[in-house]
Amino acid sequence: MIRAIIVEDDPMVAEINKRYLSEFQDIEVTEIFKNGRDALGYLSKNPVDLIILDITMPVLDGLELAKIIRENRINSDIIVVTAANDIEHLDEMLRYGVIDYLIKPFDRNRFNKAINKFLKKANLFSRQNELRQEEIDSIFNAKNQYDNELEKGIQAPTLEKIKNYIVSSGKTRFNCDFLAQELNLSKVTIRRYLNYLVEEDYLINTVDYETGGRPSIIYILK
Repeated sequence: MIRAIIVEDDPMVAEINKRYLSEFQDIEVTEIFKNGRDALGYLSKNPVDLIILDITMPVLDGLELAKIIRENRINSDIIVVTAANDIEHLDEMLRYGVIDYLIKPFDRNRFNKAINKFLKKANLFSRQNELRQEEIDSIFNAKNQYDNELEKGIQAPTLEKIKNYIVSSGKTRFNCDFLAQELNLSKVTIRRYLNYLVEEDYLINTVDYETGGRPSIIYILK
C-alpha cells in the first residue's frame, strides 16, 4: 500500500484531495496536516511515499518544507497543489524535484493525471533496479509526446532506427531496396518511412534514370 499525506491549511481543499486520492485503491491517506512543521515532525518518524503539498501555509510553508525534505534526503515524492502560479515558486519547486505542479482550482482529471504519473514511476521503481530508455521516457512523458506528433502508421522506434542508420552510415543517397536489405525491413515499410522523412524535410527525393533499367527513386539526406 502506498502511504500518502496531505499538507494543506484549507480544510475544504484538503478534503477534496483526500476524496480524490481515495479513488486509487493502492493509496492510503495516513494523515492530513495544516502546516509544514507538523508534517515534518511526522515525516521524521514515519515513511511516506507521496506528499500532496500546498505552498502558502502558516508556521512552515511548502517551499521550506520541500527544501528540508530534500536536504534531509527524505525519500518522498511531492505533488504541489497551490494557488501560487508565479514563476519564482514554480522554478524553486522544480529544483526540489517535485513530480507535478497543479494550480488551484484544479479539476479531477488533472489531479488524476498527476497521481497516475506518480503511480507509473512507483510501479517501475518497485519492479526493477535498471530501466530501459523507453521506460524512463514514459516517466517524463517524452515518448508519449513524441508519438503523438507522428502520423498514423509511423512508429517512433522504427523511425529512429532508420534515421540512425542513415546518419551513421556516412552515405547521403539511398533507395528502398538498399535500406530494406540493410535494416531487414520490407520495402513497403521503408518507402512509407522515407516518404514521411521527405514530408518532414529531413530527406529529399529524386528519380534516378541511370539505373540501366526501370527508373529508381533516390532519397538524399539534406
